[in-house]
Amino acid sequence: MSDQENFWQNRRVCVTGGAGFLGSFVTEKLKEKGAAEVFIPRVEKYDLVQPEAIERMYNDARPDIVIHLAALAGGIGANRARPADFFYINLMMGVQLMHQAWLRGVEKFVAIGTICAYPKFTPLPFREENLWNGYPEETNAPYGLAKKMLLVQAQAYREQYGFNAIYLLPVNLYGPRDNFDLNTSHVIPALIRKCLEAQQRGDRQVVLWGDGSPTREFLYVEDAANGILLAAERFNSSEPVNLGSGMEISIRELANLIGRLTGFQGEFVWDTSKPNGQPRRALDVSRARDYFGFQAQMPFEEGLRRTIAWYQQSTASGG
Repeated sequence: MSDQENFWQNRRVCVTGGAGFLGSFVTEKLKEKGAAEVFIPRVEKYDLVQPEAIERMYNDARPDIVIHLAALAGGIGANRARPADFFYINLMMGVQLMHQAWLRGVEKFVAIGTICAYPKFTPLPFREENLWNGYPEETNAPYGLAKKMLLVQAQAYREQYGFNAIYLLPVNLYGPRDNFDLNTSHVIPALIRKCLEAQQRGDRQVVLWGDGSPTREFLYVEDAANGILLAAERFNSSEPVNLGSGMEISIRELANLIGRLTGFQGEFVWDTSKPNGQPRRALDVSRARDYFGFQAQMPFEEGLRRTIAWYQQSTASGG
């Protein structure tokens, strides 16, 4: 175990997206583990779609390890509104970052993919070997395919150059510091905000997209950060690996649970003119357990309680 404990000592780590939701937890944990330096390229200074900004970032960071978390991401509405942006920005960031990492002799590149890369109708639970057996769900296919190219690149660069790039597929994340903007947020923060605001206004109804039948799996953000760092420490193969909790819940059940935890007393009205997204999502999480010993720890209801408490505190303090 001492090798793993010392893994980050004297290593310089660049975390793209390190100021974001997941990135903030990853960077905190890196500092706890004693990483020599953690470099976070902020978008104001480094537009990672531009080749010259990527080169400048590598000159400034001089990393031993790159953890690529930066992404343009969002819920169904955001994906439908900006499919070209979701494709181009994610593709150009990832391809150039990995290529430059190889050119510069970076020791390891940790690429974060997305569950949206899976085919629309994937047998449950999603197994990594089924990743190529069909086209992704249409509303997020441009995003999912752009991120999927990182897997192809990781495998090609390992085969041709012996470059150590790994590719992880986290399921939908949630937790404190999530994005609660209703125009771009994912389902859990959107539900929390809608329920709390309806309760404050005394509304008796909350309108939600779709019919509530799709299922999703959720991973607490701190669990995801632990999984990414475990993989960085222990896993050296370009086989794709799911990161999830192994728990499936329908959107309807999720809404009822969040309603109960936020104290919302009204009813949910399902707007079936809006899309459902992918019918079901649940992961086979055995590969992460077998390859690098990762298992999610946070009970779902407790994770939701912590997320709700954080949001209430941040709005109360004007955050």
